[in-house]
Amino acid sequence: MMLKRITFILMVAPMLVLYPPPTAWAQKVIIKVATQSPLSGEQAAQGEYIKLGAQLAVEETVKAFKSLGFDLKLVPYDDQAKPEVGVANARNIVSDPDILLVVGHFNSGVALPSSEVYKDSMLAMISPANTATEITDRGYPNVNRVCGRDDIQGPVGARFAAQDLKLKSVYIVHDKTLYGQGVAATFRDEAKKLGLKILGYDGTEERANFAPMIIPMKAKNPDLVYFGGIYHQGGLLLKQMREKGVKAIYMGPDGLDSSEMVKIAGQQVIGSYYTTVAGPTDAYPESAAFAKKFKQRFGKEIESFGMYGYDAALVGLKAVEQTIKDLGGKKPTRAQVAAAIRKLKNFKGVTGSISFDGKGDPVKAKYFVLNFEKRHYPGRVVKVVEQEAPQAKKS
Repeated sequence: MMLKRITFILMVAPMLVLYPPPTAWAQKVIIKVATQSPLSGEQAAQGEYIKLGAQLAVEETVKAFKSLGFDLKLVPYDDQAKPEVGVANARNIVSDPDILLVVGHFNSGVALPSSEVYKDSMLAMISPANTATEITDRGYPNVNRVCGRDDIQGPVGARFAAQDLKLKSVYIVHDKTLYGQGVAATFRDEAKKLGLKILGYDGTEERANFAPMIIPMKAKNPDLVYFGGIYHQGGLLLKQMREKGVKAIYMGPDGLDSSEMVKIAGQQVIGSYYTTVAGPTDAYPESAAFAKKFKQRFGKEIESFGMYGYDAALVGLKAVEQTIKDLGGKKPTRAQVAAAIRKLKNFKGVTGSISFDGKGDPVKAKYFVLNFEKRHYPGRVVKVVEQEAPQAKKS
């Protein structure tokens, strides 16, 4: 009898292993946030800050999502500041159904074609840095940004040059990209209205030797040289200008908003100006505590677009979280997330209160003018302009 009982237990025991407690069946559903920014190449410095800002936002939100039954993950993509790479990445991103949000890009010329891919699957994109007017002027319901626009940033720089610095002439150079040429054009148009004499308007893709451009520039003796582009070119152009005796005041847009600008231009950076849609850490009430937190986590000082990467991710995650709650704990669709982002009002971020208009622009945005008084990043804020985004153009 005992032998039969033992045999029966041995036969049944393996079957018991196949039936775990009901809670063990509950598998957490994955939700992913993707970033797209240059993580290699000449513009990796700012691209890395965007990724790290988003990473910190995800890490801080993981617990809230776990309580709702979801595992939250960050998936960073390196777009290399190249449109074709950004588009290829975008196709891979939309093919992953767990990705409900994209934070990016850094370059408007990469964001524009990539966002066409996101639009086809209604995947929400929130940009921390893209200032080209075309990004939101298309009116896509899934495309947003937490920063300002070049059709305001360019004129802010022109007005500062004409009205604050009292300059009379300018030589304009741009990098031939969607971003650089766009902001240079808006600067030029406003400068003309204000009576500044345009002595030159040139585009260049040069990376090393700007002498062929500097020689005619020096001959025209402008009061100001305005460069529409990114720090890896802008810093070198400034350095070579000074070496060749060009004494004009130097100014550029937020593409120069990086510690790399100081490293590249060196001592020659002193006295130059830049406008930016992303203020330094001392420009916001909440940023001091955030800067400390960022340094503790990553071991480096925060830079402007790191804060905007954080806010872009955080506002998107808030919309995802709220949508999950509204659906009674179900995983939302991409279209539902995109709609929820656009509806958010007065979200409190590190960079201020965020609300989107019907195009996906922040209802109000700040524009800063800074001066490199020392060989040190960031420059000193010399002017702040807060302005509403332009209304959507009628078809």
